[in-house]
Amino acid sequence: MIGFKTLAIPGPTNMPFEVRRAMEVPLEDHRAPDFPEFTLPLFRDLKEIFRTQTGQVFLFPGSGTGGWEAAISNTLSKGDKVLTASFGQFSMLWVEMCRAFGLNVINCDVPWGEGVPLEEYQAILEKDKSHEIKAVLVCHNETATGVTSDPADVRKILNDLGHPALLFVDGVSSVGSLDFQMDNWGVDVIVSGSQKGFMMPTGLAIVGVSQKALDTCANSDLPVGYFNFHDMVKMNEQGYFPYTPAVTLLRGLRAAIDMLNEEGLPNVVARHHRLANGVRAAVEGWGLKNCAVDKKWHSDTVTAILVPESHNANDVIKAAYHNYGVSLGGGLGKVAGKVFRIGHLGWLNETMILQALGGVEMAMIDAGINFQAGSGVGAAVNYYTDARKALAMVA
Repeated sequence: MIGFKTLAIPGPTNMPFEVRRAMEVPLEDHRAPDFPEFTLPLFRDLKEIFRTQTGQVFLFPGSGTGGWEAAISNTLSKGDKVLTASFGQFSMLWVEMCRAFGLNVINCDVPWGEGVPLEEYQAILEKDKSHEIKAVLVCHNETATGVTSDPADVRKILNDLGHPALLFVDGVSSVGSLDFQMDNWGVDVIVSGSQKGFMMPTGLAIVGVSQKALDTCANSDLPVGYFNFHDMVKMNEQGYFPYTPAVTLLRGLRAAIDMLNEEGLPNVVARHHRLANGVRAAVEGWGLKNCAVDKKWHSDTVTAILVPESHNANDVIKAAYHNYGVSLGGGLGKVAGKVFRIGHLGWLNETMILQALGGVEMAMIDAGINFQAGSGVGAAVNYYTDARKALAMVA
């Protein structure tokens, strides 16, 4: 197919040329005497992205799933009670990993399309007078259903009850795109990855850990080797790693952090909100429904779109890819065949979104879905141009 393919999935996302160029370097000696001159500022600036002064951020070769394992294996012990909620494929997989490690899981099974059940969390934590629950898990952004929950709300519950449980957050599709404040929200472990908001290839599990969580590691009896936090602390202090790091990816991360800081994190968050609103306007224009059942759950990084019951979302996905070179996210688990997903995070702007929306419209026509051609693209165009006018007036 002539021309660029359109990457409209929620990860991996589009990679900026600046990041690509930063990684086009000769391979380096990761034990070189001057290596810390590169790594120590990188560690420092990465903490700023996570909005933490007191915690530490570790870089493991891997993906978000490796970050989950690191969070569990370093801080908890077999039989520990953890409070979780499953409302999509990725929150469900995190719950399953907890069970695989032998944790005592108290899980709230939530309808897909909703988010963290705050009232249930509060009721369960209120009953835990002896503080047997050692960790509370929150999926900040459920990528499978396009649902965002607020970790700060869960921290408030813990604080109001005086409950000492650790707060774990899955921020794989949120950090670097949505507002995230590790210290202010009292997050003890935050797991992210390089292939989404950081605009990089897959390959880095990025894990932020509070001092409180680090202090619990000494009491954990779960097996941990590769993902050992304390090994990382000792070596990172000197600017090195306990094993061979993915130095090429670290060079790309340096460029990605610089780009995020140049735009300014508040502007990054505002841009994602603006782009997401345009996609949501398109969904409404098509007469379709968002998988997120209420506006309070709407994600600013991915929208899962329900097709009419008489159709299969996979037909849209296949037509978009094979006929028009547009990659859309598929439905996972309970929503397989029911939704297609548009990722709108990372390195992209309004016209890139419109390109994806145009491909979706052609694919839906091919799949036999009844809608007015141009209705979604037109709605997004109107939203984006109005939003730009509003921004110009403020400036």
